[in-house]
Amino acid sequence: MKVKAHTMDAAGITRALSRLASEIVEHNRGTKDLLLVGIRRRGVPLAERIADKIEQLEGQRPPTGQLDITLYRDDLSTVGPRPVVNKTDIPADVTDSTIVLVDDVLYTGRTVRAALDEIVDFGRPRRVELAVLIDRGHRELPIQADYVGKRVQTTDSEIVKVMLKDYDEEEQVIVVENE
Repeated sequence: MKVKAHTMDAAGITRALSRLASEIVEHNRGTKDLLLVGIRRRGVPLAERIADKIEQLEGQRPPTGQLDITLYRDDLSTVGPRPVVNKTDIPADVTDSTIVLVDDVLYTGRTVRAALDEIVDFGRPRRVELAVLIDRGHRELPIQADYVGKRVQTTDSEIVKVMLKDYDEEEQVIVVENE
């Protein structure tokens, strides 16, 4: 894969997550009934990092959870005959909570749609918000992020790769050409 652009380095990711944490706290007037839920895979460590930054700001860390949307995907039949399903863990009652879904890249909106379908299986939240590190546009569904680390203009032939130390050797966001 050919790297077309270096969008964020490790420091840029940290700054964006700090800003997202601050915006989330400000918009929700604190952390009361706040639950951060990362969408597997890279949304999970991003949700944890945002929760850590909220704790630095507010002195209280909101609970975090994780969603595996595999069985809620609208393209499940194309994934394969035996899709690997990982753990979904929601540590608090979602009913009457404000849930902030966290993901690395917002693209077509289909991942978020699947996450919303799964969340409502756990209860009826008061509100669901969306925080993403990168919004690259090209929506196929009417879904919009409430909190965006950075907007990146891309073509359909490009891929935005978020690389985190939790899974990758480096920490950066790059745009590559899809081959």
